[in-house]
Amino acid sequence: MTPRIAGQLALVTGASSGIGEAIARRLAGEGANLVLWARRAERLTRLAEEIAAQSRVTVDTGVVDVRDYDLVRGEAERLIAALGAPDILVNNAGLAAGMALVHDADVDDWDRMIDTNVKGLLYVTRAFLPAMVERDSGQVVNIGSIAGRQVYPGGSVYAASKYAVQAITEGTNLDVLGTGVRVSGVHPGLVETEFALVRFKGDEGRARAVYKGMEPLTGADVAEVVSYVLNAPPHINVADVVLFAKAQGSVHHIHRDGR
Repeated sequence: MTPRIAGQLALVTGASSGIGEAIARRLAGEGANLVLWARRAERLTRLAEEIAAQSRVTVDTGVVDVRDYDLVRGEAERLIAALGAPDILVNNAGLAAGMALVHDADVDDWDRMIDTNVKGLLYVTRAFLPAMVERDSGQVVNIGSIAGRQVYPGGSVYAASKYAVQAITEGTNLDVLGTGVRVSGVHPGLVETEFALVRFKGDEGRARAVYKGMEPLTGADVAEVVSYVLNAPPHINVADVVLFAKAQGSVHHIHRDGR
């Protein structure tokens, strides 16, 4: 059966690696045309070329830092003028920076997380949601985290940013009630991507230790859930999904087998 999203236009932020890349590949495989935004131009171009070569979908790219509202707005205006507003918006761009206690933390790390995870998501949503509401159709998927439900030591500000994603998702759903727009939150537990490497500023040993002795989720696993959300019948809004690897029971409970 042809996926419901075949032929639709999907914008994915933070698309150059990890979960964003996996979502882009999955949606292209289901026939969605893509707009991919990320900060790293070389990776973005390479990914777009690979997807275009492997599928029959169109792939547009934009080198966009979602923290820059003027840039987001300008790229959004260009896109809408050229291709129309996207049918699907996946707000995936996000990061964790550091894992220090509040009284030891680097304030610059706080700014990076809040500016990207909260303000960046809002900027992109604000750029496209009006056109979706006016058209009376569209889907927004915000990629959150289990950290938006459960806090852990050294993660208070990252968790606060993801609690904000949860609140924004729920609030936006209320704001668009009565329109044809659906808004969903997908909140993964441990996913093995470059996430931990970024958090620990290139320390590969600390990054590997996060997943030691357990089989974490992959970007492709998260993309499968996003696909399910997007392909639900139009009268269904899968508003909220939490997904864990089998070895994870909560942010505090992880079964490690000693591998």
